[in-house]
Amino acid sequence: MLCILRRPIRWCLLLSRPPSLSFQKQQRNLHNDVLLPSSNVPTTATVVLLSSLLRRCSCLDHVHQTHAFMVPKGLDQDNLLLSRFIDACSASGFLDYAYSVFSHKSLPDIFLYNTMIKALSRHLPGLDYAKEAVFLYNQARVIGLQIDSYSFPFALKAVVRLSAVALGREIHCQALCSGLDTNVHVAAALIQMYSSCTCVEDARKVFDEMPLRDVVSWNAMVAGYVKVGDMDSAMEVFGRMPERNVISWTAVIAGYAQANRPSEAIFVFRRMQLDGVHPDEVSMLAALSACAHLGALELGEWIHSYTDKHGLRKTVSLNNALIDMYAKSGNINKAVDIFENMEHKTVITWTTIIVGLALHGLGREALQMFSRMVRARIRPNDVTFIGILSACSHVGLVEMGRWFFNAMGSRYGIKPRIEHYGCMTDLLGRAGCLQEAQELIRGMPFEANAAIWGSLLAASRIRGDTELGERALQHLIKLEPHNSGNYSLLSNMYTAHGSWNEAGNTRTVMRNIGVKKMPGGSCIEVDKAVHEFKAGDRSHPQSDRIYMLVSQINGGLKMAGYDHGQSWELLDFATFQQDIV
Repeated sequence: MLCILRRPIRWCLLLSRPPSLSFQKQQRNLHNDVLLPSSNVPTTATVVLLSSLLRRCSCLDHVHQTHAFMVPKGLDQDNLLLSRFIDACSASGFLDYAYSVFSHKSLPDIFLYNTMIKALSRHLPGLDYAKEAVFLYNQARVIGLQIDSYSFPFALKAVVRLSAVALGREIHCQALCSGLDTNVHVAAALIQMYSSCTCVEDARKVFDEMPLRDVVSWNAMVAGYVKVGDMDSAMEVFGRMPERNVISWTAVIAGYAQANRPSEAIFVFRRMQLDGVHPDEVSMLAALSACAHLGALELGEWIHSYTDKHGLRKTVSLNNALIDMYAKSGNINKAVDIFENMEHKTVITWTTIIVGLALHGLGREALQMFSRMVRARIRPNDVTFIGILSACSHVGLVEMGRWFFNAMGSRYGIKPRIEHYGCMTDLLGRAGCLQEAQELIRGMPFEANAAIWGSLLAASRIRGDTELGERALQHLIKLEPHNSGNYSLLSNMYTAHGSWNEAGNTRTVMRNIGVKKMPGGSCIEVDKAVHEFKAGDRSHPQSDRIYMLVSQINGGLKMAGYDHGQSWELLDFATFQQDIV
């Protein structure tokens, strides 16, 4: 039970608080039209005017003034008006006050209970509010109120917040007993509840047993499969939909993007356009994510142009996605331009541009951006430090990387995750500090994952440490027994040092355990078409010209004396420390 929610209201203070000038005119209108004490039902004009007043509530003073006007007129005794007041309070962020008003209402009906349950179940953050929503749902049942088709969805939304599938099953049984389990709203809420709790088979059973399905039910089932990464089943349901809206298309686009299948995401996005469905902000975000994965710059630019042409609101999330897309698609200057022109920047905004600069090898610029972030008093999070450590790794700033890794805990109170250890392992390995990298791995508070051992294997190949490479591979075989890239790295290392027998043995081990070499691949967008290339593949119509150009580039690099293991950039570490202190 939430004690903070049930604090008593200071009625005398409310009644004595004078209304603001902006509210006086509407309050006078209400005063002239308000019902007489002997009447039981407020007039239509009263409901309309009070609703208008509630919509204008933007601060706690407005809420107090409106409530103070309702009490002496007896308007708070009408459950419909009181439910609107509670809804307006919670929507404006004053949920505690709304709940205090509700708890002081004598004999609330199911409509008022539903309003309060809905407000509590949708409140973020805090699981206590979701628990209280379930408590009110059970309380309404205990006191004998008739649970309706609105009560179940609101209670199930709270169950989703709590990830309490057992509790959800109890509510499902109660819906069955009441005969409301086949109601489209209740069934859609059940599908969402089971899907959110990764019980997608139960969700499908509810879906299949529905006598009537609306677009919300279909969308819920598609989203359920998307959540567990089963895109084949999601597309099977999507293909059978009698009606699709922008939410249907967006769910599939986002699903493919999250499943690291960006080509399919873009294909569905283009299908949505051909179907005449106008994308919204969420579908734009999903498509931009796919563009970033593929480097599909032209499509990303089209999306950017579309948002400007149709006057879509440039939210922080959309701008962040555009920065990410431009950075990963090769146009870092455009990414910086969008960043600089944003009025409001969040920690995600700063982190995205830092990671983008690091990705382009602009380590100095990434670290300078971090200095600006600190001066702007934006507190970095753990993802920010992944970007910073990556920037140090890309340009070989070992001392600075060590300083940042230690500063995470001492200066910012952030406990390093395994991803940060992975970045440090990569940084030390690239710099040839293999012994220090091994000591770092041994001192980690958790077991090293495949990414860390893979970084050490790659570093040992560059430095020619075959003994360390063998040890790293032994760990990788346990973690990723069928990843051909690990075997190939070790085999190439043996070959580079003339250890032909060991290289042959590595290939034999691959064959014996059934590991097939997966060719590396990349994508590029030319004239609005995405071309995919794989190592050794000559299926492209211009493959001869492509391989000839690659040969010329490699020859030019060798003549220029390029060494991929020594491309380090220097930075004045002392000057940088002064910038962020």
